[in-house]
Amino acid sequence: MSELLEKEELTIALKKCPEWEYELKYITRTIEFEEFMEGIDFVNNVGEIADDAQHHPDIMIKHTKVTIKLTTHDVGGVTDLDIQLAQRIDNLVD
Repeated sequence: MSELLEKEELTIALKKCPEWEYELKYITRTIEFEEFMEGIDFVNNVGEIADDAQHHPDIMIKHTKVTIKLTTHDVGGVTDLDIQLAQRIDNLVD
């Protein structure tokens, strides 16, 4: 199991994925697409990498916007697992 990142560690880790923001016990990112189905395709791709990592995000789809929230529920906050998955998700977008 991954360990909870301390505030300083989290600040450093978020430099690796600057599009993500820390909110309470989560890191979040919202991506806007031109078409609804582009967002759905993106969510399907996120699902594949999340399943591969055995680390599953909270996902909200609101028309052309997809919001991803990552946390490690077992430890009650953000861990290296979340940062690694955020980077993999960023690779889908960027």
